Amino acid sequence: MSSSSAKIPPNWSCNRDVNKAILHIDVQSFILENLNKDIRSLSLKKSPFPSVSPAELAGQIDSRKRCEHKLPLWFRTPFIYYPPKLSVEQSSSEIAARYKAGLVEGDSVIDLTGGFGVDSHFFALKCPDVTHCELNQEISDIAAYNSKTLGSKIYFHPGDGIDYLRRSGKTYSTIYIDPSRRVESKKVFMLRDCEPDVVSNLRLLREHSSLLMIKAAPLLDIQSTISELKAVSSIHVISIKNECKELLFLIKDKDAGTDPPITCALFGTEKDKTYTFRISEERTFHISSYSDPLNYIYEPDVALLKAGCFKLITRDFHVSKIQQHTHLYTSRTLNGSFPGRKFKVKSTWHYGSFLKSGGIKKANLICRNFPLSPEALKKKLGISDGGDEYLLFCTSNTNELLVLHCERVL
Repeated sequence: MSSSSAKIPPNWSCNRDVNKAILHIDVQSFILENLNKDIRSLSLKKSPFPSVSPAELAGQIDSRKRCEHKLPLWFRTPFIYYPPKLSVEQSSSEIAARYKAGLVEGDSVIDLTGGFGVDSHFFALKCPDVTHCELNQEISDIAAYNSKTLGSKIYFHPGDGIDYLRRSGKTYSTIYIDPSRRVESKKVFMLRDCEPDVVSNLRLLREHSSLLMIKAAPLLDIQSTISELKAVSSIHVISIKNECKELLFLIKDKDAGTDPPITCALFGTEKDKTYTFRISEERTFHISSYSDPLNYIYEPDVALLKAGCFKLITRDFHVSKIQQHTHLYTSRTLNGSFPGRKFKVKSTWHYGSFLKSGGIKKANLICRNFPLSPEALKKKLGISDGGDEYLLFCTSNTNELLVLHCERVL
């Protein structure tokens, strides 16, 4: 870092809780040099800087480290000011934020629950008019400073986004809202229980936008949320490395209904993929027969499982389902385009025979429609995690308990 780039922004308007001394070049160098040190130990040591406490140093190092893979742009940009770790944990990843930026429409976007400002930054790369609202004054100040550091042009309003929308009377091309799923330290999952309450404010939100984008908890039931919102135009389920990260509900007046297309967007494991279907298609599609395990086994990505797509993928990816409630699929020849993990079968056991064999003591365990969990099986069978071997425990089409000894196909 050069001294010329080490200047603290003289016009950074911030509240008293934000310590600008953290941006001094010596402090920034210390943070960078100690990224891999133990956070707890650092917080207990005396700070080498009179104006920066040990807790502040530890907090900056901890939050920056959390951004390394989740927010690489922030991580590699000099002189970013990091918020408390909870704000980093609750922020969108860059992957999800870029995807959402591809969904926004028009020239004006308002992010009513802006937080650390990740979504707003990527919205600003696409739209000339972006407004960021955030109740927490400190987080709003930090996001505003970082946006200048990153070179994005965003208007920041520190305050209640719903109240700002109501008072301003302005209509936006796109409204984005990510209501908090933690209310009074308790996790909630229904939209009407989150803050702000999207359901109670739905009329206001729709009147002030051409497109309304709502981020919901990944655990939220899709069908009940459609009922809560009355009509939805499209749904997007985002997974990263086979972990469901975001559930998005989009509403546009002209095409909102009760049978919206659902797009599963898969990132971070192999080639990025999307798969789109409708609930009505899935509901009416009939699987005529089920199959014994063949040469290859497929485990759908969590995004498809979350979206409730269990039958259509047999048609679209030319695979057979093993059993109605066993969400594993099979084929004689490999289908490399299947959206999920793929395995080559080495051997197939009946569960009783496998119990007597006692041959495998280290493997990765997967259970689908099986009476025992992986944790219970590891304890019962004395199997430790890891290695290249996979054991898939499932129920067959004749309701027999099977163990599939497999290797991963990349």
